[in-house]
Amino acid sequence: MPSRTAWVAGEIRRGILSGHFAAGSPLAEVELATLYGVSKTPVREALKTLAGQGLVSFSEFKGAAVTVVDRALVKDVFEVRMLLEPTAVAATVRARADVTEAGELLRRAAEATTHEERSDLNRAFHRTLYAGCGNIQLIDILDGLRERTALISVTLWQSDPSWATEATEHAALWEAATAGDATKVERLTREHIEQFATRCIARFE
Repeated sequence: MPSRTAWVAGEIRRGILSGHFAAGSPLAEVELATLYGVSKTPVREALKTLAGQGLVSFSEFKGAAVTVVDRALVKDVFEVRMLLEPTAVAATVRARADVTEAGELLRRAAEATTHEERSDLNRAFHRTLYAGCGNIQLIDILDGLRERTALISVTLWQSDPSWATEATEHAALWEAATAGDATKVERLTREHIEQFATRCIARFE
């Protein structure tokens, strides 16, 4: 069984990525402790864990809140991804790492019944493609951006999701990866991230 802190962190994360706790909304320790039937201690520790993942922010005067999704956050997250992820995915393909799981994740994403589930599967698809790059530091950096990407997605995609577009782009990535075409998969990864970023930033215009 997970520790109480880990369980609470998972529940709060689920609430954030389902949109129940909207970006910018306060996360009061007392209210969360009552909601989950625990003391404030595991809630406090869970919020610190989620802050490390970029889902929660702390203010000296206001306490904890779901991280605000603004243009600067979107720009920063996707700039780093565009710099690093295409290189990592290409390295995975060049290393002939096993990426068969990515195909299964694509199938499950197409059958997903909720935005949260599909978003989780899409991020898992991306991780499968870069996790075989052979560079632990690079993987850690990209893993650190996954939850921030999830928060951006759930915040900006609620009213006008583009799952069909992303599914088409993912299928092209999968085809290039399984064909062993590292040059093509690198280009497609960069284009996919750039196009997703453009659609997100357009929400602020």
